[in-house]
Amino acid sequence: MNYLEDVQKLFLYYKHLVDSTINQLTDSQLFWQYNQESNSVAILIQHISGNMKSRFTDFLTSDGEKEWRNRDAEFELADQDKMRLLHEWEEAWKNLFVTLKNLQFEDLGKTIYIRNQGHTVVEAINRQLSHYPYHVGQIVMLGKMMKGNDWRSLSIPRGESDVYNSVRFIQSKRTEHFTDEILRHLDG
Repeated sequence: MNYLEDVQKLFLYYKHLVDSTINQLTDSQLFWQYNQESNSVAILIQHISGNMKSRFTDFLTSDGEKEWRNRDAEFELADQDKMRLLHEWEEAWKNLFVTLKNLQFEDLGKTIYIRNQGHTVVEAINRQLSHYPYHVGQIVMLGKMMKGNDWRSLSIPRGESDVYNSVRFIQSKRTEHFTDEILRHLDG
């Protein structure tokens, strides 16, 4: 597996975590905020989408912080339109995956800019691979807190590690990406 394949699987895994959280929430939970200074799941989705659209549009040829981006507005919801929000979310991910799919190995060492700060393509991708999971964790935690005992675990459920490990250790050793099993379930 090469770097570009790996990062695509990682990004897809983080998208899956958010999508699985959204699927467990009611509309009111999606927009719930602890207080005015905190972010709702919807605000975090809006921010990730805006960042992603800015960073991965014209990735190799223009600054990652686009002139048309209004970052501050990403933290304020103009409405509670779930369909609009999810459409923006899907479009942002589509843009990211198209960009990553079109990159070549030779592109990895090229310099791109984010707010006039030079990054290799690898550094720019890794920057987003640290930024998005930060917010994904916030989204999952908000979902888990709101759902309480009704939360369906997105990883090994509490108290089931021994069962999970026993199944894994009776299998033959193999080489595969840690997300392969999860991603196979998304395809089928």
